Amino acid sequence: MSKHLAQINIGRLLAPIDDPLIADFVRQLDDINALAESSPGFVWRLKDDNGNDATQINVFGDPLIIVNMSVWESIEDLKNFAYKSAHVQVFRDRARWFEKMDVAHMALWWVPVGAMPTAEEGRDRLLYLRENGESEQVFTFRSLGGR
Repeated sequence: MSKHLAQINIGRLLAPIDDPLIADFVRQLDDINALAESSPGFVWRLKDDNGNDATQINVFGDPLIIVNMSVWESIEDLKNFAYKSAHVQVFRDRARWFEKMDVAHMALWWVPVGAMPTAEEGRDRLLYLRENGESEQVFTFRSLGGR
């Protein structure tokens, strides 16, 4: 396959990342990131300069919005990690740490094999999705028939 799948998902924390309210989420980050990296089809994930995650990358102008971006060999590989691994429990618990977002907070797009998108590109894809809806340029699991 000459393309890989890039994804961005964001969340707006209920409190700053160092607040005790968010501590349980932060405690799980390294394990979930390690699970992603060891999952079939994983290619790459965004990390900031200070650690093993991207919690300090602020491309939305709001320090409470955290970004997760990764690249996968296929849609199926990403779905399996997101919805059929230990990651699903963190996903189910997200209301403990994140505001409910009424706008698109996840976007998918194809990248050439070997490409590692920037946080700014991910932001732009997500904003494009919000403004224009799903297309060949950016889409969601929904346009692919759900989970």
